[in-house]
Amino acid sequence: MPSVSHLGYFSDRKGRRGKQFPRRILIGTALLLSFAVAAVVFGQTTGIGVVKHQTGAPVAIRDILITRDAADIVTVTDARSGVVVSAFEKDNGGFVRGSLRAFERMRMVAKVPATAPYRLIQWETGAVSLSDTAIGERIYLEAFGKDNAAAFAALLETREGARK
Repeated sequence: MPSVSHLGYFSDRKGRRGKQFPRRILIGTALLLSFAVAAVVFGQTTGIGVVKHQTGAPVAIRDILITRDAADIVTVTDARSGVVVSAFEKDNGGFVRGSLRAFERMRMVAKVPATAPYRLIQWETGAVSLSDTAIGERIYLEAFGKDNAAAFAALLETREGARK
C-alpha cells in the first residue's frame, strides 16, 4: 500500500503557501484597539467625555423594614422606631412591591436573613437610593424614572411632613 505522500495531495501542494488571515482585518483591529486605549487615557487625564455620578452628601436617611404578609400586603416600617410608615394593598405600590421582590431574590441567593433593614437615602442632588444593609447592594432609583424614585422618597417623610 502506498503512503499518503504518493496519493498526489502533498505533491500538488509543493511550492504553495497556505491561506493566511487577511492583513487588513489585523491592521484594522490593531488600529481600533489603539484608538480605544488612547480615548480612555485622554478621557481619564482631561475629564472630557467622562460621566461621573456625583450625589453629594446624604440629606435624609431612614432604615426601613419591608415585609409582605400572607394577604400580600407590603408594609414599610421604620427600623428604629417600629412605626409603620406605609402599607400597600395588593394592587397598590407597584414599584415598591417590585423592588421588594428583587431584593428578596438577592437575599435568598446570598442566604441572608430577610429581617435585616434597608437603608433609604436622599442625596444633596435630589437622588434617592435604596441600599440593602445585609448584602451591600445600592440602587439609585432615578434609573427607574422620577415617579418611581418619588414613591420611595415619600417613605422618607415623617407624619408631620418633615425629613428625618
